[in-house]
Amino acid sequence: MVFPSITHTSSDGDATSGPAPALRAYDTGLLLVRLAVGLTMAAHGAQKLFGWFGGGGIHGTAQFFTMSGYPAGQAMAVVSGLTETLGGLALALGLLTPLVAAAIAADMVNAIAVKWGGGFFAPKGVEHELLLALTATALALAGPGRYAVDRFLPVVRSHRLAHGLAALVFGAVVAVVVLLLRK
Repeated sequence: MVFPSITHTSSDGDATSGPAPALRAYDTGLLLVRLAVGLTMAAHGAQKLFGWFGGGGIHGTAQFFTMSGYPAGQAMAVVSGLTETLGGLALALGLLTPLVAAAIAADMVNAIAVKWGGGFFAPKGVEHELLLALTATALALAGPGRYAVDRFLPVVRSHRLAHGLAALVFGAVVAVVVLLLRK
């Protein structure tokens, strides 16, 4: 998101040019949200891929996907693990934010579908997955803020709502297709 340069008065009375303090707070808030969601997702992906943090690794995750009705449990474990690990790290960095945020949201839609009958509250409910999905959706729409790698990439330097919407539509289509494959 590109913000116009604003002249404001500092606490010592000098006029300065640059983003207003409120805009810096906005960017700092987006950075913290990206770090929280991104690193949480990366940790979950590491559980799936490597068995870290008490996870099942590829084999255990593949068994879970197969038990949950997905075909090709091993392939699903790899895809989900890579989406969460690489997507989470990219989100934390603010790299290709609309696309990785939409991928994380789509991944969480499938997680919600698997846990749907367990109510809302953890440990069997969907509150955690829903919060991650909606936060990722919000980041896809809002953009990464100024403290992001995207600021150095020509196409996504100035985030546009259309980028986020297009990524979310693509992610929703992929999520629905994967859900339709589930038995």
